[in-house]
Amino acid sequence: MRKFLFLLFVTLLAACSGSEHSEVGAKSQQVLFNGGRTAKETMTSLPAVFYKYDAIAWALNLGGDDHTDIGGVPYLRDEDTAGGVAGRIARVLGAQDSTVYRTFRQGDLQLVHPIDNGIYDITFQFAEPEEIAPGERIFDVLVQGVTVIEQLDVKAARDGNSRFALDLTVTGVEVHNGQLKIGFHARAGMPLLNGLVVRRQEPDTRQWTLDWFDEFNHDGAPDPNMWVMENWPAGKVNQEDQAYTDREHNLRVEGGRLVIEAHLEDFDGARYTSGRIHSMQKQDMLYGRVDVRAKLPGGRGTWAALWMLPSDPYRYATTCNLDGEWHGNSDCDAWPNSGEIDIMEHVGFDMHRVHGTVHNRAYFPGNGQQRKGSVVVSGVERAFHIYSLEWTPEIVRVFMDGSPYFSYYNQGHGWEAWPYDHPYHLIFNLAIGGTWGSSGGPTDDSIFPVRMEVDYIRYFTPHH
Repeated sequence: MRKFLFLLFVTLLAACSGSEHSEVGAKSQQVLFNGGRTAKETMTSLPAVFYKYDAIAWALNLGGDDHTDIGGVPYLRDEDTAGGVAGRIARVLGAQDSTVYRTFRQGDLQLVHPIDNGIYDITFQFAEPEEIAPGERIFDVLVQGVTVIEQLDVKAARDGNSRFALDLTVTGVEVHNGQLKIGFHARAGMPLLNGLVVRRQEPDTRQWTLDWFDEFNHDGAPDPNMWVMENWPAGKVNQEDQAYTDREHNLRVEGGRLVIEAHLEDFDGARYTSGRIHSMQKQDMLYGRVDVRAKLPGGRGTWAALWMLPSDPYRYATTCNLDGEWHGNSDCDAWPNSGEIDIMEHVGFDMHRVHGTVHNRAYFPGNGQQRKGSVVVSGVERAFHIYSLEWTPEIVRVFMDGSPYFSYYNQGHGWEAWPYDHPYHLIFNLAIGGTWGSSGGPTDDSIFPVRMEVDYIRYFTPHH
């Protein structure tokens, strides 16, 4: 019913637009419907609530001084923090502004802060100061007496990289007594915290125009006017264990949703099969906002992604044969040079975290400088969530259910750090195993078949 009402609303807008939204009208946008027909329409209100990035109620620099970071967040020194011992870290990787991560407090920490009643998102910022092994420092984070982050190992959470900045966002914290209380429970070693940012869930009232969408309302194969289905062998990229096929078995639209389903089966030399779909040369995008409502798979070995790659992969490449294949080609630097934006990544061995990331020549996993953020969420395999991207010439920002949890800024350092100035396209895929999917242990074969479902994709541009 929700999809029907959405499409009815779009159709009525198109029918009522009249000459004001003719083909030359400034507000007019071309929209491709699932059935292949087109309509002119303008949508100036958001179907999903976004929260303001700058609705900051409190930001704290543990062990350090007042500081305003690259995104304009005003951190205060922690003069009233109870417990713990302050310390410093000489060098922190993986953050555009490392100031807050270079100081910390560790020990029996208790933070109590007066705050207006309301609903808040809290971003906790960590960096591991010691050269310790994973498992030597593990702790829980509690807010209002409730455990919101369980068994956190900062080093393990950042792929085993020492002193790598870690951002973890917790959403929907309710304050009803005028106080925010944050505590820690040690499981091994001493808890620590470098910084935190508390944002009130305050709706963003900016208006956008719906430019392109797919509601997946027609059963069968995905619309070929909108999507390309891949056929790939196992191991083509990231040492993944599945073969991608365009069979209905792996990739189909049914019941109003795109289904990408992985199976345990011998196929074309692979032990598993799955699906990968993209919009390259069907719908390329430069700036705007993307909303994808999806339900993710569960189980060790899954690696689900909703993401974007450049539609001209050779834009900033320097070592490639333009007539050859660039995917998985170690002799071609199209990746990471021309960029990648990950709206959502999720690995099944770490069920309660979702990740947003950018890759480029300056910052990617191979040089230990990857830029990413994560949000804590339970039940992604049981419920749909909205995974979103906002992209401008100045910033890439990633959201879950309207809450911002990762931001990457254009600092004017050239294409090496900001290749996000040319069109990209969408990719939805479910990998099995691979460099990240297998890092939590071997794939659990008892989970198959396992699926990712996409309820809709909506692409917006700013409304003028």
